This record gives sequence, C-alpha cells and structure tokens, in this order.
Amino acid sequence: MITHDILIVGAGLAGMRAAVAVPPDVNVALLSKVHPVRSHSVAAQGGINAAIGVEDSWEAHAYDTAKGGLYLGDQDAIEAMCKEAPQDILELERMGVIFSRTPDGRIAQRPFGGAGYPRTCYAADRTGHALLHAMYEQLMKRRCKVYEEWYVTALLVEDERCCGVIAWDIVHGGLQVLRAKAVILATGGSGRVFSTSTNAVINTGDGMALAYRADIPLEDMEFVQFHPTTLKDTGILITEGARGEGGYLLNTLGERFMKRYAPEQMELATRSTVSLAIGQEIQEGRGVDGCVLLDLRHLGRTKILERLPQIRELAMEFAGLDPIETPIPIRPGAHYQMGGVKTNAWGETDLPGLFAAGECACVSVHGANRLGGNSLLETIVFGRRAGTRAADFIRDCHLPPIPATHLQRETQRVKTLLTNPGPERAWQIRDDLGKTMSLNLGIFRTKQSMQEAQHAIQALKARGQLMCVQDKGQIFNTDLIQALELQCLVEIAETIVVSALGREESRGAHYRADFPTRNDTTWLRHTRSRRQPDGPQLTYTPVTITRFPPG
Repeated sequence: MITHDILIVGAGLAGMRAAVAVPPDVNVALLSKVHPVRSHSVAAQGGINAAIGVEDSWEAHAYDTAKGGLYLGDQDAIEAMCKEAPQDILELERMGVIFSRTPDGRIAQRPFGGAGYPRTCYAADRTGHALLHAMYEQLMKRRCKVYEEWYVTALLVEDERCCGVIAWDIVHGGLQVLRAKAVILATGGSGRVFSTSTNAVINTGDGMALAYRADIPLEDMEFVQFHPTTLKDTGILITEGARGEGGYLLNTLGERFMKRYAPEQMELATRSTVSLAIGQEIQEGRGVDGCVLLDLRHLGRTKILERLPQIRELAMEFAGLDPIETPIPIRPGAHYQMGGVKTNAWGETDLPGLFAAGECACVSVHGANRLGGNSLLETIVFGRRAGTRAADFIRDCHLPPIPATHLQRETQRVKTLLTNPGPERAWQIRDDLGKTMSLNLGIFRTKQSMQEAQHAIQALKARGQLMCVQDKGQIFNTDLIQALELQCLVEIAETIVVSALGREESRGAHYRADFPTRNDTTWLRHTRSRRQPDGPQLTYTPVTITRFPPG
C-alpha cells in the first residue's frame, strides 16, 4: 500500500502549482493519466490576466470579472483571485516563464473580451505551454514524486473524511490503494461531453465524477462556455488573442457584424455575447458554409509572425490556408466548464481532507461566463491556495485504517467491465453522447431539446452498462480506460442537462430560447447537483455579493 501526506490527482497547472506550494518537509505526490506536460493546460494560448498596468487595478479586474460572469460569481473568491494575481505573475516570472515584452522590457499585455484594460499577460500565443513547462521544472527541482499514467477510479472515504484514492496503473496493470492525509483534485474540465470541443480527448470530467460519486455537490454545471472561434472542421482553438491583436469577424456579406450586437466592444465583447452573435448570423443565413470568418490580414505579416505564430501554423496545417493572405473559417465550440466540484476560496470541499482546484472545481469566480485570461489565473491562484491549505490541514492528521472492501468494490467494477457481453464499444456510446449534447445543449437551448437529451442520456447509461471491453489484458489497456472515462462523461452530461432544465432564464453561457431574459429576482443563485439513484438532485444556494451589486 502506497502512502503520502498529500496526493494530487492531475498534473496540469493547478495540480503542479499546488505541489510547488506545499512546504518541502511534506511528502507530496502527483498522479496523472498522462505525462504532466501533456496535460490540457499546455493548449491554453491567449494569456493570463493580472492588473499590473499603471492605470489598471485589482478592483477594476474584479469588477470586470463579476460583470462578465453576469454577477453569478462569488465576489469574495473573485476579490481573492484578482488581488493576488499581480504577485503570482511576478512569481511565475521568477520561476522562468518567458513572457512577451514591451519595447521598454515590461511584461506585455493585450486586450481581451470583457476587460476594461489590456491586462492579459502572454507568451506569444503559447502561454499555457510556457507556464506548464516552467512549472514542471519547479516540480523536478523539488523532486516531487509523479505517478505518470495512472487512472483514479474512486476516492477513499473513511470516518467521514477523504483518505486517499484507488487507481489503475496503466503501465503495469492492476488497481492500487494510495493513502493520503489530503487529496487535491486538479483533473481539468469535461469538454468531451460534446462532439465539437476545443478540449483534448483526456478531458472527460474524471475529478468531477469522483467527487460526485463521493456525495460532494457539483455547482453550476449548466454553464458551459462555447469559445467563439474554433476551426470549423476540427474544433481546434483559435485564441481570443487573435481578436485582442485586432482581428475582425466577418459574415458572408463582408460585414463586421459585431457592431449589431456589441457596438462599443465589437469583437472584444464577452465570449457568450460573441458566440451567440456568431450563432445568430449562421442561423439567419449570413454564415459562410456553416461558419463565419476571422480576418487577420490587415494585421500584417510581421505582427502575425510575432504575436500569433501558432495560430498561423494551426490554420495552415488544419484548414489549408495562410491567415496572412486568407480569412480563417471559425465557429463556436464547447470550451470550458464554469461549474464543477463546489469549493470555498481555499479549495476546501464539504468532505474533510478533499480539496479541488482548476477547471474541475467551482470556487465560482467565473459565474455564468468566464473572461478570457482568467482560467490560467484560476489554476495558479487557487492551485497555490489549495496546496497551502492542504499542507496546513495534514499537520495534525492521522490516517485511519483502510478496509479491504474499498479495493474489493473497485476490483469487481473493473471485472464487470472486462466481462460485459457488449456488443457496443465505449467509443460508439461516447460518440453518440457527444452528438446528443452538441445538438441539444449547444449555444441555444429549449426545454424540448434538453428533455430529448435527458431521455437519450438515460438510454446511453443503459447501453454503457453492457459495453464491451475487447482488450482483456492488464498492460496499457486503453480500451478499459476509455470505458471508465465514458462512465464519468455520462454522469457529468446528466448533471449538465438536469441543471440546465432547472434554470428557467438566460444568463451568460446558458441561453434558453424559451426563457430569453435574465431573471435576477428568481435565478441569482447557484445550482447544486447531488448524486441520487434516480439522477441528480438539485438544490439552490445564494451568491456571495460584496462590493458589486448586480447591474
């Protein structure tokens, strides 16, 4: 049996920042189903927000975040994030992050949607890559133990506290018990519940599902952000930085159509506004073969090569065009889960010993719509906070004995999957799930479309009970891992649908054609989903309002 003081599940930015925040005398380990630098944080392009400009302030950052989230974000958490952001950026710089610079040597900042000032620090259009590799260097410097290619199947809960996990060793095969005085979930998002998504194939909501099965509530799961600009045929992300640098959105008439939807902010309106505008243009017949165009030509060759080199490479590789000469066909795609495992501002969940940070968590800084540049900031600020608080928590902790029944239960679960008759495979059910969610819970939603999705998910759950795992072996059984991931995806999809059906208003990323207006009187509150035998049970809790009343 393996034992550590703190075990971090997930080795992206939130997980690694948590590990680096833990004092050196604490025995900390990370567990990840991929190598840490293959975590999805590496795909973040545009930048990370912080009020380090002379004219900017953390209060302005907090106001923009609260307003951009349609006032559903908890303002105590928003204030903590925005107030601590400048110091965290300077700390990242000291760790070796190579930020882009202004001519006088300062960290460069670009404007992003919904921001009152240019406050997005960036490393060209590869910011996540720069941050992740710098953080991995810090991890190696501290000689942290990393379990690469392990998949967590369950949390260990004993004496009403979390005391470790059960995980499958992908490389060698078999389930293992890993005990810990504290567990931090940092497993990222669940974008793969949709067929068209900017997310990597590993983003299957594992951490959310682990907490959900352990009776931890998931909060605000109905709010799934659709990024306005993804490549038409692949869903690959085209950073908001392209619009921050001055890119135009054009319809089939050659119009900069955002002037009809957000005449002041234009292409730099909030993501939910831009996504809805693009959807409206396509729906009303002003799209270009099911998409609109992102035009960068006027920026010029030099600026594109300096500021947006990866975007040019992606467009050339996956769309067969050079944005220096030709506009890029784009459309909205599922991008970010604003909801997740409910935590407080220090990453603590309702279960003692269990913490969460990053996209899998809902500390509720994003509310109903995340501002670009705030996701990387969330991983850094709340990853650090969760690591610090977990280190404090374990000081006076003692691990209880772990009954053998925990491992026996998970062993039986895996055995059932390996012996199921089929005939369907996990990928077939996963494909149908993605199509169902994209069709019925995309940018526009109605009661009818969501009820259809709910019925379809019930059928998918039944099919999943009998899915066939063709590979019966132990070593690198990716077929088994896909089956386990599918079980997570189906449960997370169900919470999204039920939560969205419950919220009878439109707010941010949740737009209901049958309830098209925002309703603060009834719906300025959080949705909480708890797992029950017959599906998610919803309750509602108030939003924390401090200095910014809803406007």
